[in-house]
Amino acid sequence: MRAGTAALLFAFGLDQLTKWLIAAVVMQPPRVITITPFFNLTFGRNSGISFGLFAGGAEAGRWALTAVALGIVVGLLVWLSRAERRWLAAALGLVTGGALGNILDRIRHGAVTDFLDFHLAGWHWPAFNLADSAIFMGAAFLLLDGLLDGRRAARRADSDLEAGSTARLNSNGS
Repeated sequence: MRAGTAALLFAFGLDQLTKWLIAAVVMQPPRVITITPFFNLTFGRNSGISFGLFAGGAEAGRWALTAVALGIVVGLLVWLSRAERRWLAAALGLVTGGALGNILDRIRHGAVTDFLDFHLAGWHWPAFNLADSAIFMGAAFLLLDGLLDGRRAARRADSDLEAGSTARLNSNGS
């Protein structure tokens, strides 16, 4: 579980540090900072969920989203406490740390701080933050772990079948 705890603390800590730097230092005054032809630093607060869905809701919506996210985090922490593989624990830690970073923003500011703005040919991907990146990477690692675990289980089943066939052959004297 140490890998999961380390990933959780890393994702949460780096997310909160970068959000503080953007809000308190880099974006004073608020502006768009062009980094590359396809990437800007910007400053925004998303009161909704992913991609701004359900944004602009009442105060009750803020707390409802926070409560749902906290419930999901509790489930992730239970799963993390039972994870036996480091890879799985690290993936769960990334998702949980990212979720906690966004939950803290929602509690403190009423919205999640976003500042990473990728764009191409006038089309902008919705701005996001490092917590969102940690959640995405952790989810991708969870999918990969599930695929690899399925392949391992299939190989174990194949070898168990072979071992059973060999044992039957040997017990029959063949």
